[in-house]
Amino acid sequence: MSRPAALLFDLDGTLVDTAPDLARATNALREHHGLAALPYPLIRAQVSNGGSALVELALGLARDMPGHDAARAFLLAAYGEAVAEESCIFPDLVPLLAGWEAAERPWGIVTNKPRAYAEPLVAALGLSPGALLCADDLPVKKPDPAPLLEAARRLGADPAHCWYIGDHLRDMQAARAAGMAAVAVGWGYIEEQDDYRRWPADLWFETGEALAAALE
Repeated sequence: MSRPAALLFDLDGTLVDTAPDLARATNALREHHGLAALPYPLIRAQVSNGGSALVELALGLARDMPGHDAARAFLLAAYGEAVAEESCIFPDLVPLLAGWEAAERPWGIVTNKPRAYAEPLVAALGLSPGALLCADDLPVKKPDPAPLLEAARRLGADPAHCWYIGDHLRDMQAARAAGMAAVAVGWGYIEEQDDYRRWPADLWFETGEALAAALE
């Protein structure tokens, strides 16, 4: 495929490794209920599925069960106290972004993370996307294509010339619906039974280094 005019990234598990801080919050919820901490790899695999999935993992409370909303509020409050304590940009993507910005090429972030957590995280990591679209910025979120299309509009980029890079099936679905190149990555928060190479993507990359090489 031709080199894109603009890059759009999913946030958690694609651009930034946020699992350590979300795992801390998840186990804080467990501790609050008198339960032992869960192993980090078990929590990491669920991070892309959001706060409700982490509550269900931590306490076995499905979204429609009593106590779920209160538990989710506790987890998010614990997370909000330190969204960037251990989170970091995936190392292979640091030089990629530096080179992209040096060439004055546009890039942005489209995430299903609420702005209350995404914005301070992005700021703490020193990221400067030309567009940041969060879960609560529009009436819909991924896999709906609207946030991706709005990000492209803000960047002044033709969606057909954008790559959307993500670590979840819904990212590929949103990219396809937006008319963008769907780029699946294998380093994110993918459950053991899930095979990212089976997602409806246009390109697949196992490592950030491979993605960077493809963009050179």
